[in-house]
Amino acid sequence: MTDETRYVYDPTRAVDPLGDLEEEGEKAAKRNRAKVGSARPSSLLYTYGPGSIMDLPQFTVMPTGLDDWDRIWRRRDSPPLTIHAPRLREVVRMMLRSPDVQLRPHPWQPKKHSRSAEGNDLGVPARVFPQWLRCTGCDMLGMLSQFDYKNTHPFRTDLATFEHTKCTGRAGSRARGTMRRPAVPARYLLACADGHLDEFPYELWVHRGQPCSRAEMPALKMEDRTAGKGASAVIICASCDMRRPMNEAQGEAGKAKLPQCRGRHPHLDAFEPKGCRNTTKLMLVGASNLWFPATQSIIVMPESQQEKEEDLADRIRTSLGEKLAKYRANLDMIRDLLEDRVDVTQLSDHELAQAVEAAVAPPATVEEQEEKIRDWDPVDLLVPEWRYLLDDFPGSRDEDSKSGLTLAKRQRGQRLQPEITRVLAVERLRKVNALVGFTRIDDMDRVGDLPRRLAPLTRTPRPAWTVATEDRGEGIFLQLEEDKVAAWEKHILDTDLWQAHREAHRRNFERRFSETAGQVNPDSRLKPPRYWLVHTFAHILIRELALTCGYSAASLSERLYAWPAADGREPAAGLLICTTASDSDGTLGGLVQLSDPARLERVVASALRKARRCSSDPVCAMRIPQDPEDFLHGAACHCCVMASETSCERANRFLDRRFLLDLPASNLGYFTTNE
Repeated sequence: MTDETRYVYDPTRAVDPLGDLEEEGEKAAKRNRAKVGSARPSSLLYTYGPGSIMDLPQFTVMPTGLDDWDRIWRRRDSPPLTIHAPRLREVVRMMLRSPDVQLRPHPWQPKKHSRSAEGNDLGVPARVFPQWLRCTGCDMLGMLSQFDYKNTHPFRTDLATFEHTKCTGRAGSRARGTMRRPAVPARYLLACADGHLDEFPYELWVHRGQPCSRAEMPALKMEDRTAGKGASAVIICASCDMRRPMNEAQGEAGKAKLPQCRGRHPHLDAFEPKGCRNTTKLMLVGASNLWFPATQSIIVMPESQQEKEEDLADRIRTSLGEKLAKYRANLDMIRDLLEDRVDVTQLSDHELAQAVEAAVAPPATVEEQEEKIRDWDPVDLLVPEWRYLLDDFPGSRDEDSKSGLTLAKRQRGQRLQPEITRVLAVERLRKVNALVGFTRIDDMDRVGDLPRRLAPLTRTPRPAWTVATEDRGEGIFLQLEEDKVAAWEKHILDTDLWQAHREAHRRNFERRFSETAGQVNPDSRLKPPRYWLVHTFAHILIRELALTCGYSAASLSERLYAWPAADGREPAAGLLICTTASDSDGTLGGLVQLSDPARLERVVASALRKARRCSSDPVCAMRIPQDPEDFLHGAACHCCVMASETSCERANRFLDRRFLLDLPASNLGYFTTNE
């Protein structure tokens, strides 16, 4: 372990697929190509980021940590591209505890046509994981080195595969001699709550923790005749005839039979120097709880004068580095050094001097940084957006070329619900999303009280950058009447229904936060009634808008502005329904068209009318969590309110139709209707 890393790591085993390819070319060996697949930027951020397991047609790979991505960037003389989003960048720096973090896109370049060579030197490095494979012909279970890799077709990455070259088939088969058979990943892994992941120790498992009595390197097999039924395989040692089923590793009884976590981060090819004290959990390669991204995102808004000054000072500081302190008093030299990096030609000497002084200001101390992290609320990212969306701009349309945000005022239709006070057509928007880490077994918003559970993206303690994406699209913004929301919320807080939701949340919290429930008040994590209201309203609108806007419901997403008044923060009650795309110049305008007064009236009226009834009623309408139940929704199900995971920011939690409308045996609805 070096001073530059906090993990036990062997640099001689670094992942460098393009470098390996060049070495193979110099040897005049049969060429196995480096590229094994492709994915959209959004999937590489939310589904298959560093540390996740990506399914390819023939095997699985794991995108590596960002340290290995640097080798890709360094293959070009030009500096890496960056994404400009100062407000998000500052939050990412705070969360990663690194003052110089930049936001970079994935290393990719578009091609002029499918067979051209542009961007061949770019790509996301990945390693094969898990590295235990099973032959589909003879059930041989072995490490990667026991199989032959084949990837020779330049335009068919789906043909890349590992093969058992001398497969004899299963006992009793009619096959004669040997033949090549494809190998597939052995699907069992070990994970722990702190984000570590490891291969399953098949050899120790079948021999019950002891070495094989007949062979130093025993021949293993995995017999699996009931695929898709959990841990149904049987591990067999062909050398000593011992066998052990994998179902012994399942359930509460199986926990005691699994080894302690070794503290391995396979995406970093590193181990925790002090190991890990956790017990492990049996996982399958395709398990949905194997990788949860921890991301932050913003809708980019026009910068205030203060934000512009802070961003300029930051760019000067990061561009000049140590030279800044040396030449801070020589403005001419500063201008020369910044000539090709930061445009300061329009600044007077006085303005430049102020920017330089701001750039050389001492950074926050470690104690101040930790205090800032403790006090930070994710809502702080939403407040500037809410304030800007409420500003009354002159004219009917407001366009900002730098941020890409274009807003248009919409008149309220005479028949639009009176509880909706403001409507904006967001004709163009830019959303920036950044990855700050990931968790395993449980989502980040459930483990936020344990910082160690956030698995790192780099071996270095202070990363210089993190991966981000830019999405462009359109949307509709609606604001609810604050006075009525406040009065409604005050009433809801005193109801038996809200007390039932509070108790269900407490039970859910304590079961999920077993190690920290005693130190954190569950009510501090419970969303207020206005959030349930706005959230449920957003979901029924997504369902209704999808019927006529031309986009599927899974393509629409919500951005919720719902919080009570707090120090330095005015109350909010509103929502933005938007659709964005990361690999195009925007969207087609079908959603914005529905902000037309007459059309929006019909959409809202129809959404509320349909929300009044559910095909699962009366069960759905009367659902209230009772002890020992801990679900975080009330009158809401997949038949009436719940949305796809791409649309919902809270995984379908905090939803209840009774907060929207008066349902049978309930008069708690915020909206008044004619029915």
